[in-house]
Amino acid sequence: QVHLAQSGGGLVQAGGSLRLSCTASGETFRIYGVTWFRQAPGKEREFVARMNWLNYTYYQDYVKGRFTISRDESLDTVYLQMDSLTPDDTAFYNCAGDPTGLGTGPYRYWGPGTQVTVSA
Repeated sequence: QVHLAQSGGGLVQAGGSLRLSCTASGETFRIYGVTWFRQAPGKEREFVARMNWLNYTYYQDYVKGRFTISRDESLDTVYLQMDSLTPDDTAFYNCAGDPTGLGTGPYRYWGPGTQVTVSA
């Protein structure tokens, strides 16, 4: 019932920043848990960050202090602010919605993904 659109990916130099957006339409997004994943070429998809319906946040250890997940309820959008980017952050990034509100799945809705490329 929820459609997720993504934006904000692109090419950035090492040390730079990008902000990814995940915007929902359809059912209200406020009570959903939202998780960001990424997948680099030749590697498995990995957890990056998630936020439950109470806006508690959780981060993969490697991105702690550099990435921040947040929600703007007025825009029905969840953001992933990525700072101090390195080439190791190069990957295809997806957001996923969890109707249970926990953010741990099952993920009923997936955004189309966006490519993030960080050059040295």
